Amino acid sequence: MLKLRNISKTYGRAQVKAVDNVNLDIRPGEIFGFLGPNGAGKTTTIKMIVGLLKPDEGVITIDGVNVWEEPLKAKSMISYVPDNPEIYDRLKGIEYLNFIADMYGVSKDDRRKKLDYYLELFNIKDAVGDIIASYSHGMKQKLVLTSALLNDPKLFILDEPMVGLDPKSAFNLKEIMRKMCDEGRIVFFSTHVLEVAERLCDRIAIINKGKIIAMGTMEELRSHAEERESLEKIFLELTE
Repeated sequence: MLKLRNISKTYGRAQVKAVDNVNLDIRPGEIFGFLGPNGAGKTTTIKMIVGLLKPDEGVITIDGVNVWEEPLKAKSMISYVPDNPEIYDRLKGIEYLNFIADMYGVSKDDRRKKLDYYLELFNIKDAVGDIIASYSHGMKQKLVLTSALLNDPKLFILDEPMVGLDPKSAFNLKEIMRKMCDEGRIVFFSTHVLEVAERLCDRIAIINKGKIIAMGTMEELRSHAEERESLEKIFLELTE
């Protein structure tokens, strides 16, 4: 289980809270959508979960492991796909993938099977011998997704994962996300594509100005709306 308890983060001299007292409990086997306008605190929250930013206040645990007290143990359970795939441009694709597999201690046999599967699935098998600098944004996104799936993470975190993906790759990613949850893992992702969140997520949280303003299943979110509305309309009503 992923738990956030009273998480806050403030930036700058103005002391504006990017994240303000956020509490979340996300269960194994759940696809959890994290939605909000630009600047609402989504990416800041995600970076605190994965250990890239330290909260000013609060505690984050994964299966009882404190992200900041036991960072290596926590990170061994996480895979993270950022909104902008900034990777080592001077490496070849296969060199980058082997580097990530080595970091997570993925065996040679296991990585070979997974690389064969995911590189074929995302249609970049013919490109892994090329320098990453030659890749398009979409190809870099596919490379990062492949690398993030090599260690069978307990917690799969994605920040705007559909950006740059072709329709087939986006479909395959959604299938992977559901399969991971069927196996008892957690998928936590942010997106601006509300139709995807509505169809895919077991539960959704909406954050605005650093605070969680709504959370629940689609049925629970609709129960607080005036009509049986789409997620898009609910989102717009809550964040105006």
